[in-house]
Amino acid sequence: DRGLDVQVWVNAVAEARLKDRRRTMAGPVGCGLCGIDSLEQALRDLPVVAHSDFAMTPAQIKGAALALPGQQALHDATRAVHCAAWWADGGIRLAREDVGRHNALDKLAGAMLRAGAVSVRASTHPTDGNAHRTPVQGAIVLTSRISIDLVQKVAVIGAPILIAVSSPTADAVALADALGITLIAQARQDRFDVFTHTDRIATETEHVR
Repeated sequence: DRGLDVQVWVNAVAEARLKDRRRTMAGPVGCGLCGIDSLEQALRDLPVVAHSDFAMTPAQIKGAALALPGQQALHDATRAVHCAAWWADGGIRLAREDVGRHNALDKLAGAMLRAGAVSVRASTHPTDGNAHRTPVQGAIVLTSRISIDLVQKVAVIGAPILIAVSSPTADAVALADALGITLIAQARQDRFDVFTHTDRIATETEHVR
């Protein structure tokens, strides 16, 4: 259930040709998966987002997605970068841009840490023994599609809700469900899809923190 592990061996002639075309990656991307050599490393242990009373109404979810363009000055100039934002207290509090979607989220995580919005370490739950991340009061909003590595990063941040304007992969949905993250995708002005932990979607009449 963890996928297929494909290992390939090449003969000496093919190996020589590959060495002739060897590439150097002085600055690999920050996806967290590139360069690893096993599925076990890809699916490492991660903190579960602890229970939180934080919730968002449908209007707030749509509004968070619609607020992203206002945070994308670099994208306006280049049309070639992604944005990651932290939504809290009714609006976007921090946002960071980068040509790489993983790097944009890494930048946001650092900004949140410096702002005191993220705890540095996960604590062990007293009953089940699993590491639990103190939940952030807010949501992470992304312009990109959602892959499993982005869900991993959001779990480390401790955000209870992840909103994306594009689609998630099946593995991303499964991991978000296991880690206690509400995954919302295809967020648009008139609609959005909720894939996991729907209890954090409040009605318009409920009190929302």
